Amino acid sequence: QVQLVESGGGLVQAGGSLRLSCAVSGRTFSTMGWFRQAPGKEREFVAVSWSGGSTFYADSVQGRFTTYRDNVKNTVYLQMISLKPEDTAVYYCAAGSARLRIEVRANYDYWGQGTQVTVSS
Repeated sequence: QVQLVESGGGLVQAGGSLRLSCAVSGRTFSTMGWFRQAPGKEREFVAVSWSGGSTFYADSVQGRFTTYRDNVKNTVYLQMISLKPEDTAVYYCAAGSARLRIEVRANYDYWGQGTQVTVSS
């Protein structure tokens, strides 16, 4: 049975940092994505990593967020720095095998339950 469990969310002041974790059990995936959903908004793509080591980021987080994997622990991380109030959202990790269109939610097969990130101004 596949499970994705996020952790690491919390309340932080603007300019601060957080690291989110997504522990994956049941199997490994070539494509691991991060999405976020703010109140009243659509869930949006944040970042993705592929098993070969490549990564890709949304323009809004480029240069501030970094995603990476620990293959031994089968865990994916999202390191966030220079956080802004507009980064406030529930953050979700997602797993799949897509190489293209990784910004599209439907291209992921499994989702975590989400973790809240709140950035105060």
